[in-house]
Amino acid sequence: MRTDTLESNNTKSSAPLLTQRYLRMVTKDGHSTFQMDSAQGKGLAYLRDAWGILMDMRWRWMMLVFSASFVIHWLVFAVLWYLLAEMNGDLELDHDAPPDNHTICVKYITSFTAAFSFSLETQLTIGYGTMFPSGDCPSAIALLAIQMVLGLMLEAFITGAFVAKIARPKNRAFSIRFTRSAVVSHAEGTPHLTFQVANTRSSPLTSVQISAILYQEQENGQLHQTSVDFHLDSITSEECPFFIFPLTYYHSITPSSPLAALLQREATRHFELVVFLSAVQEGTGEMCQRRTSYLPSEIMLYHRFAPTLARSAKGEYQIKMENFDKTIPELPAAADSKSPKRTAKEIRINGQHADSFQLSETGLTE
Repeated sequence: MRTDTLESNNTKSSAPLLTQRYLRMVTKDGHSTFQMDSAQGKGLAYLRDAWGILMDMRWRWMMLVFSASFVIHWLVFAVLWYLLAEMNGDLELDHDAPPDNHTICVKYITSFTAAFSFSLETQLTIGYGTMFPSGDCPSAIALLAIQMVLGLMLEAFITGAFVAKIARPKNRAFSIRFTRSAVVSHAEGTPHLTFQVANTRSSPLTSVQISAILYQEQENGQLHQTSVDFHLDSITSEECPFFIFPLTYYHSITPSSPLAALLQREATRHFELVVFLSAVQEGTGEMCQRRTSYLPSEIMLYHRFAPTLARSAKGEYQIKMENFDKTIPELPAAADSKSPKRTAKEIRINGQHADSFQLSETGLTE
């Protein structure tokens, strides 16, 4: 409760760049909000990428597809077994005492329910009981082989999709967390746009790369894309070799920066900063990616992040995740890169010089 109060106070005291609300292109958890309208051949493209559709499905829909595919498969072949029994004249016969000149294709299929039960037994290979195909009926043997082959293909596809969905690197990316807001702080007289990213699992990630794209709306309604470079402390390499504790990335807002004009108070053009993080899982060697975005209202001026690393009584490093999204205000005067203006004054008593002082914008100096 106390942390939420501090965060709400920081939010109220922040200076958002823009107050107008826009729908974001990328959600905070990395999902795209773009929709494709009236795309020609859209349905056919989806059918060609059935595997990709299964991978992108939510688990509840995946379970529905899994159940429905097997039920439909059993029903289709139940109809075929029933039609075979009807065409062969097996439905009206007494299967315990059939005529001598008649060969029953499948024993005891006398109804659709019995045909569905036989289709289920064939697909699941649980063994035949009272119902079994006759070796003297070629049609039954052919239909049996077709059902077994198609059933094995269906099982292999669905099982592979389940394994791939469970083991995909996207699941590991959910343990990567970005700060909800970015801040503009000053260091050595230069403003920096800063955000933090944390790995919430104890297993480290390697070869971490950060990239960012600034999407800015033009007057004609089009989007202009600009690359924004973010750095990690004094590391000159583009990759961070080890990601186990929260990392702070910053972008120096120089006059040539694409964010230089956008951070002015009078800026009114909407923009969205989309950040991409790519990393390699140490255990599997697979690449995972995490995305987030920052709107102008989520960039706080004259703030810095609270420290997240501390040492315990035993001298071990501890990560304080309760401080991860917490920001600390900076005084605008302290963040000013220029030295305050000073005016020399002197004190005279009875026309004689007594002392001098300097009057500055921030106070008196001797």
